Amino acid sequence: MTRPLAVLVVLALAVMLSAQEKKKAPTGYTDTPYIPGSKWRVHDDTRPRPAVVTPAPEDAPAKPPADAVVLFDGSNLSKWRTAKGEAPPWKVENGYVEVTPKGGDIFTRDEFGDIQLHVEFRAPTPPQGDSQGRGNGGVFLMNQFEVQVLDSYDNVTYADGQAGAIYGQTPPLANASRKPGEWQSFDIFFTAPRFKDGKVERPPYVTVIHNGVLVQNHTEILGGTRNRNLPGAILPNAKGPIRLQDHNNPTRFRNIWLRPLDEPRP
Repeated sequence: MTRPLAVLVVLALAVMLSAQEKKKAPTGYTDTPYIPGSKWRVHDDTRPRPAVVTPAPEDAPAKPPADAVVLFDGSNLSKWRTAKGEAPPWKVENGYVEVTPKGGDIFTRDEFGDIQLHVEFRAPTPPQGDSQGRGNGGVFLMNQFEVQVLDSYDNVTYADGQAGAIYGQTPPLANASRKPGEWQSFDIFFTAPRFKDGKVERPPYVTVIHNGVLVQNHTEILGGTRNRNLPGAILPNAKGPIRLQDHNNPTRFRNIWLRPLDEPRP
């Protein structure tokens, strides 16, 4: 006997909803290694999430100081390259650059050590996805250490993967994210690692201000960023490029500049 059409429709909807539930991004993990010196695992689902702190309203772009190296002024990506050294395929329009499908990460053509870095970004709107699948991106220092870009507004994910986290290592002190579609800012103060006889003599440190809220306070970076694993080795480089991550989300960036702060190198 043929089932009534209404019953078939209900069954089809149930199957569809079940499939959507299965596609949800995980909010954390319970099978990853323990972070050195910590009781928490990498991306630990039970690690307390930072408290939400409402930042000041969205600002106009912060003008770079006179001695800044302007990496992106809204007009072109001449100071950036792909991993192959080619011109980046990301879309530039209306004063911002947007990640394009399969565009890949982009890197500064110049390399830097100690820096003050300013980056403004905007998560896609309307928001799509959840957890790490929503507005994901990243700012990599020396092409090794990631400050996480994510739409963390009303979006549950693991603590060390929120916006402003040192990804996979240290959660932000607060969740200072603005709503999707509003421009946000990172002001990053980075001290590069120092080496002696090929070994790390002083680890890298970073301070991050997210939308005017301190979220990393001279935080030691434990190693190179990795997903679902312990930090990797710190490569013995004096300098490295800034890298913006393509994580399959059309995240936008604008007004990127830095000030080199290098001390005399040993």
